[in-house]
Order: sequence, then structure tokens, then C-alpha cells
Amino acid sequence: MKVNGKNINIDDIVEEVNIDKNILKKRKNGLVLRDSHIETLKRNGINYELHANLKSLIYEIEEEILNGNDDEELDLLCEELSEIDYYNYTNK
Repeated sequence: MKVNGKNINIDDIVEEVNIDKNILKKRKNGLVLRDSHIETLKRNGINYELHANLKSLIYEIEEEILNGNDDEELDLLCEELSEIDYYNYTNK
């Protein structure tokens, strides 16, 4: 396929993006997280397994950010988990 004058192979793009890392999966403790979420949490020293719900995990992430951790991925993760929590676990 040609995009912007460059030949692009879709199979190469799909291999670059590890689809399995970006699928929400239910974990042992009941939280629904992506593998990429867990990588970000581990890199920042946050153990998701200690939390029984997303609200408590989000709280720990926010504390980490307020304590000076300026990892942009952690901030984006906090926003995404907040959205997941709102849309899946809030009575509307």
C-alpha cells in the first residue's frame, strides 16, 4: 500500500504494535488492565496486585505524581484508568 508516497506493508506495522499488550485483561486481583499498564506501573514502583479496585490504584498513582514523579506515561495512565473506572463502575 502507498501512503504519502511511501510503500508501507501492513504486516510490518501490525508486528511493530504488539496487539496483545494493548488488550484489557482481567488480572488475579480482579482489576482490568493492559500489559502496557502493568509495565508502566512496575517501572514506577507501583504494585497493582495490592489493590482491590481501580479507585485505590488511581489514588496511589496520583500520590506518586504529587510526590514529584513527572513520568508522562504515568500521568496518561492515571487519566485512562479514571475513564475506565467511570465508564465501567459508576452508576449513571
